[in-house]
Amino acid sequence: MANFKPILGKLILANPILAFVLKWVLAGLALAGVLLLARSAPFDRMFDRAGEPGNQAPAGAAATRGEPRRSFADAVGRAAPAVVNIYTARVVSTQVRPEEYGPLFQQNLPAVRRRVESSLGSGVIIDTAGHIITNHHVVKDANEIRVQLADGRVATPRVVGTDPDTDLAVLRVDLPDLPAMTLGRSDELRPGDVVLAIGNPLGLSQTVTQGIVSATGRGSLRLATFADFIQTDAAINFGNSGGALIDTDGQLIGINTAVLAQTLGTEGIGFAIPVNLVRGVMQEIIEHGRVRRGWLGVEVIGDPNRRFSAPVIGATEPGSPAERAGLKPGDLITHLNGRAIVTDQEALTQVAALRPGSYIEIRVRRGIQSLTLHATLEERPVSASQ
Repeated sequence: MANFKPILGKLILANPILAFVLKWVLAGLALAGVLLLARSAPFDRMFDRAGEPGNQAPAGAAATRGEPRRSFADAVGRAAPAVVNIYTARVVSTQVRPEEYGPLFQQNLPAVRRRVESSLGSGVIIDTAGHIITNHHVVKDANEIRVQLADGRVATPRVVGTDPDTDLAVLRVDLPDLPAMTLGRSDELRPGDVVLAIGNPLGLSQTVTQGIVSATGRGSLRLATFADFIQTDAAINFGNSGGALIDTDGQLIGINTAVLAQTLGTEGIGFAIPVNLVRGVMQEIIEHGRVRRGWLGVEVIGDPNRRFSAPVIGATEPGSPAERAGLKPGDLITHLNGRAIVTDQEALTQVAALRPGSYIEIRVRRGIQSLTLHATLEERPVSASQ
């Protein structure tokens, strides 16, 4: 073996053909090695998305590096079981117009025509006792209400109470082992926060859409008497009303309520009632069957052309706390219990937030005079003025 290399070298030098063959054999072996290496490590795996070799991360590495989560499946998995589908039926009566029929059919026509109108909605189970929060307009005037849970169970709920002033209603079903959604904090929301809407749009149960918080504190929409809506671009369609708007932790932060009409050319402008308001209304309805609010008994007028316009009293209800306190039409309300008032909605909200029987101090301007008056609030009638 010691003399093999010198002998092989002499043979190669003495035989050019052997040298040529050996050179190409070695080249072929080298090419085969490269192809084998490429097959064991495909080209598209040799580079990450940044184009740098050797930087591929294993599954789940994004989470360990603290990068933003790209899936909200865990949040949906926690929240979706507590979202229910609501189906309602109501009898609608319409006046019969004889002129719509020929002379042969105008005799013995009924005075009214009745038909059954069905509708869709959503709701959220908020405790294991079976209380469900939804929109008032979902169950308004319904002759029949049915609730279907995410697990397929169907029940006929009892209406615990409704609050048209916030467009909220509380139902209750008597079923065992109910899931309940955790309530979050809507006062901590910021424009740009990711949110998810879960509901029953167009009968497509357990549908999830994703968007962001577009704005908060939308209080001048006139969709309800008391509501500072959350604006979102998460898709809200017919049947989503009463469904859940959740954060990325799966907590309830709003009740989906309305969307601007598509006929206006709008897109991605939906509104939800913030959960902080929902929480208080829900507790009042469960405890008392209604929401008890303070009532002063005045009609306030704001300037619709000015965002900040101190409310002016347009009229007082006869025998109301306002009339007994000495308030008069034309008075300009400047302060309530020492707090400056700059809009009619702010005055309405502050009075309603007080309990019936509460004592309130009212500062007004009457012409060039500044007056301080006092009143004891009564309970606000349904759909009353301030």
